[in-house]
Amino acid sequence: MGVFDRLPPVDHLRSEKMCFVQLIMPAESARLAVTYLGELGLLQFKDLNEDKSPFQRIFVNQVKRCTEMSRKLRFFSDQINKAGVNSSVRPVLQPDIDWEELEAKLGEHEHDLLEMNTNSEKLLQTYNELLEFKLVLSKAGGILASSHDPVAPADRELDEHIYNKEVDDGIAYLLEEGVHLGATKNSGVKFVSGIILKSKALAFERMLFRATRGNMFFNHAPAGEPVTDPISGEEVEKTVFVVFFSGDQAKSKILKICDSFGATCYPVPEEMVKQRHIFHEVSLRLSDLEVTLNAGIQHRNKALESVGSQLWRWTIMVKKEKAVYDTLNMLNFDVTKKCLVGEGWCPIFAISQIKDVLQCATLRSNSQAGIIFHEMDPIDSPPTYFRTDKFTNAFQEIVDAYGIARYEEVNPAVYSVITFPFLFAVMFGDWGHGICLLLGAFVLILREKKLSSQKLGSFMEMAFGGRYVILLMALFSIYCGLIYNEFFSVPFHIFGKSAYECREKACSDAHTAGLIKVRDPYPFGVDPSWRGSRSELPFLNSLKMKMSILMGVSQMNLGIVLSYFDAKFHGNALDIRYQFMPQMIFLNSLFGYLSLLILIKWCTGSQADLYHVMIYMFLDPAGDLGENQLFWGQKELQVSNLLNNKNNMLHYLLCLLANNYSPFPLSDTPVAYGHCSCSMDALPKAFYLEETSQGEVPRAHLSLPWDVRNGSRF
Repeated sequence: MGVFDRLPPVDHLRSEKMCFVQLIMPAESARLAVTYLGELGLLQFKDLNEDKSPFQRIFVNQVKRCTEMSRKLRFFSDQINKAGVNSSVRPVLQPDIDWEELEAKLGEHEHDLLEMNTNSEKLLQTYNELLEFKLVLSKAGGILASSHDPVAPADRELDEHIYNKEVDDGIAYLLEEGVHLGATKNSGVKFVSGIILKSKALAFERMLFRATRGNMFFNHAPAGEPVTDPISGEEVEKTVFVVFFSGDQAKSKILKICDSFGATCYPVPEEMVKQRHIFHEVSLRLSDLEVTLNAGIQHRNKALESVGSQLWRWTIMVKKEKAVYDTLNMLNFDVTKKCLVGEGWCPIFAISQIKDVLQCATLRSNSQAGIIFHEMDPIDSPPTYFRTDKFTNAFQEIVDAYGIARYEEVNPAVYSVITFPFLFAVMFGDWGHGICLLLGAFVLILREKKLSSQKLGSFMEMAFGGRYVILLMALFSIYCGLIYNEFFSVPFHIFGKSAYECREKACSDAHTAGLIKVRDPYPFGVDPSWRGSRSELPFLNSLKMKMSILMGVSQMNLGIVLSYFDAKFHGNALDIRYQFMPQMIFLNSLFGYLSLLILIKWCTGSQADLYHVMIYMFLDPAGDLGENQLFWGQKELQVSNLLNNKNNMLHYLLCLLANNYSPFPLSDTPVAYGHCSCSMDALPKAFYLEETSQGEVPRAHLSLPWDVRNGSRF
């Protein structure tokens, strides 16, 4: 262990050292102080009012106001998306607006939009009703005209609408008997006209027939075009109908059935002159309503454009303000001294910055009393804080998705900067696709400033946040693609000629047979002649599988070595003796030995079967290796590995029993896993730590979740 003792302690790869502090802030400067701390992003508050519900806290009314303003902003966003208005990506520069003024302005905009929506809906409903009336006048007029004169041509429909249908035998019979619609008052035959959904027309006719016991005649015609329903506002297929009946009792039944089926009845006069007059008036009113609707839509779109130009900035302001009051609700309020008391964690290097910010808040708020800041002795374990920048932030988030390191534990995200994109490239492995990825990463990086100030979609936001991950994946993919010699799955002779040629010049294009080695191996990567050969698949699968074993064993060894540095840093000799040493011996005596065999086989070109070697190392460790012997002393090394493993496991179990030690100790104090990373090149975030009960894991929560680099990340 002397070699490991002389290695550096890798302190620079650990989480920052934290200190527990207390702040006593006067009431008049508390809000401004928390705002500045949020912009600094280096203090994590502890919730001192955990026993109180959200409605019992001091600033509950302010939080409700922020929630109401957020609702109004969401309403504006929905209206803008519904109207299809293109709001400006960058907000129009306007003077700073006060909080109270913003609240009043949002209320005015909401009232105006609601009033415009109400008026627009009423006008649209009237327009749709008049449009239906126009269709009923046209189609029903044709039906009535054909009833007056069965042999007349069908061109007596109103205006451009044509209804070409033969007269029903029932109507002809009534006309022959002298029952004309122009004399309905004398004959007793009446009619009801209207419009109904096409899907309900058949059931509607049956219900009328049964209700009137067949004493009616139903005639209908398709509307000819999709009609916007005045109630639902959806475009549907409808049918115009005319029901002929006799008697007031039948009329009452028919009207009730029309209401139950959702049919709309419109009065149609019997005389053609009156029909044409009403049709002309309805057409004029429709033209006027269309002009009015278009003017209203233009006025509403202009109002939405003015709101949309500032929507992004207003949303940021409201979210900041709500985060500030949420943080203030975690502080204790001293009624006698009229001050707020807060506790939290901060990195040691940030103490001077926090003091400067608090002093600035005191001066800006014109407070007579300053803010008291002093360190305290912690009771709980500190949270984890890693300093990240725009390059390492994405890698840190990937690691945190699997688990967050403990306080002052080695940060695996530092090593994943190389291992993660490289292992991706091992699978991706095509330098043509790698170039495409590289170009995409360059576009995101070169337009970094522009994209950081825009609101991006979910996919684009993910790609922009991982732009440096994509860059490294592209570079490693190009490297592995050159090794695999694949450019969009096509090999190229980049680094020279192939080591294989045909026996004869006549077969210079052969790929599957007749190839012999005529020169030194291909300088770099896979020889292009393997592509298309009979042994291509077994060769490449064997190559990639063995490479995966080597890289996997190397990465596992790296993790075990890091656990040694952690145990050494925390002075835990038990972890070194009963975890690090057994794991290293077990891993390398088996899989490390397999990696050694792979390297020797590659270097010597041996035909040994490694499956046979590893299986019979356990079944027959002292047996003859025969053709599978790769080096002198291989049998003795295998026996030694097995004995070391056996003794290692026995020693491990005996030590556990003797020391009553568990490899996974359950501590009496909670382990803090809160991770509070923030980008150092942007406006960071203030955060707080929720106080947890004994045995729980406290997590870090951002109290001011805004980032000026990307307005869509809250």
